[in-house]
Amino acid sequence: MKLCIDDANVERIRHIYAYFPVDGVSTNPSILAKTGRTPYEVLKEIRSIIGEEGELFVQATAQKAEAMVEEAHRIVKELGETTLVKVPCTPEGFKAMKGLHEEGIRFIGTAIYTTMQGWLAAKCGAEYVAPYVNRIDNMGFDGIQVSKDIHDAISGSGFDSGLLAASFKNSQQVLELAKYGVKAATVAPDIIEGLVKNAAIDAAIRTFTEDFEGLCGKGKTMADL
Repeated sequence: MKLCIDDANVERIRHIYAYFPVDGVSTNPSILAKTGRTPYEVLKEIRSIIGEEGELFVQATAQKAEAMVEEAHRIVKELGETTLVKVPCTPEGFKAMKGLHEEGIRFIGTAIYTTMQGWLAAKCGAEYVAPYVNRIDNMGFDGIQVSKDIHDAISGSGFDSGLLAASFKNSQQVLELAKYGVKAATVAPDIIEGLVKNAAIDAAIRTFTEDFEGLCGKGKTMADL
């Protein structure tokens, strides 16, 4: 499963990229608004951090299909061909997806709350579809199960698309979908760090360090011997 950062804060992105094996960055208009900076300024800085090989997800904000396609052209022109345009799974969005697919522009279906939204986006040629796991939970449904249902529907139909699951509240949700074999997940920095945040891990490392220093001296490591 690919792991992407769900954020537009460049310092957080830089930190996560330095320590964790991540594959890209996913943004949306609300995330970009939190930076207080102009969108392309932020996105170009993110691109410089993740490199050309990193996948960058940027959402179209237009309401009509033709305007979404025009927006997609600008996004890819500014940020490179490894950038994927996020298109909402609405009738206008599906119309835009069909046009983008014909042009060979990479895109994903976003704002997904139902299995059929994900299936239709995959049928339109979306490289990824993005169900909102925690938001689905907050509506009284099971976000993990909906995500699995979308995964199964796409796989069963033989589409090349896969999930870019989004909107997580904890690391357990990420683990559940990783075990299920979904294609990717986009996760907030604090949840990524929480994947390995455990008092037992810290205690074990502390014991190893104390025992080694008791044998070889304070502050010593294997490099000093």
